Amino acid sequence: MPRKFMFTREEIISAALNLTRKRGISALTARALGAELGSSSRPIFGLFKNMEEVQQEVLKAADTLYHNYLKEGMESGKYPLYKAAGMVYIQFAKEEKELFKLLFMRDRTHENVEDGEEEMKPFVEILKQKLGLNEEDAYLFHLEMWMYVHGIATTLATSYLEWDGEFISRVLTDGYEGMKSRYVLQ
Repeated sequence: MPRKFMFTREEIISAALNLTRKRGISALTARALGAELGSSSRPIFGLFKNMEEVQQEVLKAADTLYHNYLKEGMESGKYPLYKAAGMVYIQFAKEEKELFKLLFMRDRTHENVEDGEEEMKPFVEILKQKLGLNEEDAYLFHLEMWMYVHGIATTLATSYLEWDGEFISRVLTDGYEGMKSRYVLQ
């Protein structure tokens, strides 16, 4: 009869995500995960080949969490769609510092750049429709705004600055309006 496992894959991934949230991906070891589960590390290796597989699942879970933040923020109606995306990105960095670092501040040398470009498409489309920009200008506008937003987010994720939502909103509006005057009034 096959051995029964103490935990499901989902429970282990959830514990690994929580551990990463608290202490960062570098703290995600078999021993630390076992402690988080209240057991030894043995149950982990009954369901996963190795810790790299666990880390990949944590990366997927963090990405899902971020996309849920993004969806909720953009659907909330609190900000115009394009601004909402930037505000959510920054909010995620502020509230989920370690997961933000995992998703957006890791070494991506061997990753496919085209995946990031695919993620940009909806935002490029928003800019094309809202501002009447062509594809190239909308892409450059978004790329420059994303660098601006990412800079703000990283200062919050690394606890370098502590800004409130109202100030962040004002700063994003200023950046957007400056970019808009550059691209729309050419």
